[in-house]
Amino acid sequence: MTMSAGWYLRRLSRMGPREVGGRVGDAVRRRRWRSAPPHSPSVSGARFTAVLPAGTIAAIPPDAVKRLVAEADRLMAGHAEYFGVDRDDMADPDWFLDPKTGRRAPRVYAFDVPYRDEDTVGDIKQIWEPSRHQYLTRLAAAYAVTGNERYAERVAEHLRSWWTANPPLSGVHWTSGIELGIRLLSWVWIRRLLDGWPGAAGLFEENAVARDQVWHHQRWLAAFPSRASSANNHVVAEAAGQFAAACAFAWFPSSGRWRADALRSLERNLRANTFASGLNRELATEYHGLVLELGLAAVAEADAAGVPVPATVRLVLLRMTDALAAVVDNRLRPPRQGDADDGHGLIVDGEGTDRWASLLATGDAVFGRLDWWPAVTGTDVRTPLLAALVRPNTVNGTTAAESRPASRPAHFADAGMTILRGPEEIWARCDGGPHGFLSIAAHAHADALSVEVRHDGVDVLADPGTYCYHGQPEWRRYFRSTLGHNTLSLDGTDQSVSGGPFLWTRHARSRVLTAEPSGGGVARWSAEHDGYQPSVHRRRVELTAGSRELKVVDEVRGPRRPVRLAFHLGPAITADLAGERAVLTWTRDGEDRSATLDLPAQLTWSAHRGESEPPLGWYSPGFGRKEPATTLIGTGFADGTALSGDFTTVLTFRG
Repeated sequence: MTMSAGWYLRRLSRMGPREVGGRVGDAVRRRRWRSAPPHSPSVSGARFTAVLPAGTIAAIPPDAVKRLVAEADRLMAGHAEYFGVDRDDMADPDWFLDPKTGRRAPRVYAFDVPYRDEDTVGDIKQIWEPSRHQYLTRLAAAYAVTGNERYAERVAEHLRSWWTANPPLSGVHWTSGIELGIRLLSWVWIRRLLDGWPGAAGLFEENAVARDQVWHHQRWLAAFPSRASSANNHVVAEAAGQFAAACAFAWFPSSGRWRADALRSLERNLRANTFASGLNRELATEYHGLVLELGLAAVAEADAAGVPVPATVRLVLLRMTDALAAVVDNRLRPPRQGDADDGHGLIVDGEGTDRWASLLATGDAVFGRLDWWPAVTGTDVRTPLLAALVRPNTVNGTTAAESRPASRPAHFADAGMTILRGPEEIWARCDGGPHGFLSIAAHAHADALSVEVRHDGVDVLADPGTYCYHGQPEWRRYFRSTLGHNTLSLDGTDQSVSGGPFLWTRHARSRVLTAEPSGGGVARWSAEHDGYQPSVHRRRVELTAGSRELKVVDEVRGPRRPVRLAFHLGPAITADLAGERAVLTWTRDGEDRSATLDLPAQLTWSAHRGESEPPLGWYSPGFGRKEPATTLIGTGFADGTALSGDFTTVLTFRG
């Protein structure tokens, strides 16, 4: 996906003067580095002291160890899966190959690589992901728990291969700060987990090539931080990686300055990226998880190195953890909202480990669980490792303790998110929040007033997900469109105006009118948005506990306009549509379940599944993966001056 001149103009329009000046300075620096690249200083006597406390590895639960070792053995055999693509070349990876398209990224000056152009580079996510080296943190962790040196030797072989193939400022792996930041964090943990291996020092602190790579990564991050309208999760990853490396690899004259600058950036941007309620401002749940992981990992490095961290950092992470505990369903699944690219801050666990349970377990170990938190029964490797480094109970001062909610929050006013809960494990998310974060709202979807409904953790009215970022523009448009969510659209257009795959040039403004998530047997929510001026779309949702009934009423006030009302069913749901009624059936844990969906009679209803021209009827369980699912579409007209402007949908769960 190449960017047109029009895209650059639209992107420029979302920047302020200070950001424009900063980007001009970046461009000048890139040109200067081409002809006179910076050189790392010579150092001697480098040591690594940020080791795990004694007894940490022994505290890892045996079943978590078993999953980790199984995954490590799969990697040793050369097998891995990235974004729906199985790879069998990981015993000796080609660092520039996209296995999906067969293309190889050019090995030229980093800032000349057209990484958005799939025709030239391939799928950039497929190329970047292995070079985050998070599969190597798994292998290093496998060495730590088993003592088997074959894992450590494979890690060393691959790091040396990567360092040789990717000299500073050469190629696609030096083009994006988030990649450098996460890679540094991986290297810190690889060195820590290999500490008992006799070759660890020779691989890192005694290796001039490794020191050069670490220095250049940090120098790059210091020179090219994500700025202003791009200061979302990327800048948190950059700061966390820079800070971790400057703590653990404090080998250079600039280490102290880099550490201080990164900590200031981390503190500022954690606050900027997080609502006071604790939810992430991008309103993209996967990035809530990523930022929380990065923040916890950074605090672990600070405590391991004895570097004081502002109380605000821990307080933001505490609030993020409490917010996560508040919004998950009974199976510990958080909302599916906004973009998701399966990005993680630190991976040391095997497949089958629940990411969200792991984060809550770490929150319990670091901050202490509250009485209303859901129970976490799963195990993981990461929690004991982080908990061994983070000083316990450091946020239990008076201010922090008083700020923690006494009961489970259900309405997050600043984020516009309301969770309605009913009997039979009914869970519903109602969206009346801002359209993403910052002027470009890069990871937002046009999903104002959408609802997401689950029954015992099964998606019934589903958020379809993300599927892709680059290279497939028609699919990118669909999965972030208004039609691609459980809400109403007018004139066949989106509520917000897209200017590109990570750019929105006009943002719909939403306003929550009613939020009574726990009132007297009937939970209520209502909101409106202005994305279809002069019309106004208002939606009411009521969840009645006694009847296990969810009612959705859509009102459109304004001139007569074509309307489409979409309801996306989860992939486990079978739908039998007859007129204005759909009978929904599914199986959960071997038990048959069912519900009826009574749809507005003013609209003409049709069912769609797995259609490609144009895309409709899909569910993306993870980045790069999609599967057919049923979507019900009602078409007709909305007339704000007549009864036809109100559309009532009733979802009833059967006993």
